[in-house]
Amino acid sequence: MSIWFQPFGIDDLNRYQEKTLVTHLGIRYTEIGDDYLKAVMPVDERTKQPAGILHGGASVALAETLGSTGANLVVDRAKKLCVGLDINANHVRAMRSGTVTGTARPLHIGGSTQVWEIRITDDQDRLVCVSRITLAVLERAGFQA
Repeated sequence: MSIWFQPFGIDDLNRYQEKTLVTHLGIRYTEIGDDYLKAVMPVDERTKQPAGILHGGASVALAETLGSTGANLVVDRAKKLCVGLDINANHVRAMRSGTVTGTARPLHIGGSTQVWEIRITDDQDRLVCVSRITLAVLERAGFQA
């Protein structure tokens, strides 16, 4: 059983986030399951720190992208908006090259908050980072940008 409020496709997600940090970092959505989203990000000059390894902030950007997108796709976006309250990350493996894959799944989908876990793995499916994001679910009518 799917958790998504309405059907959508990979191309829709990638088009929606054009000309943002997401595309600047090379993040691309690759898979939608009944209860998860996947995206990939290259480990290259855009996402490395000066020491030549994947920047922790890039991993967090991938995690926030997946968690926030997932949260907004399980609500009626005409009425609700999900925004990040807190995010944490544990970086467990360094990467010098290749691609990382993030997989986001909800831990809690509530009326006022959501919690998502994002696991980021390397090309050999080894854990690179695990992150958890908590989001507030707001009434869109009351949201002032």
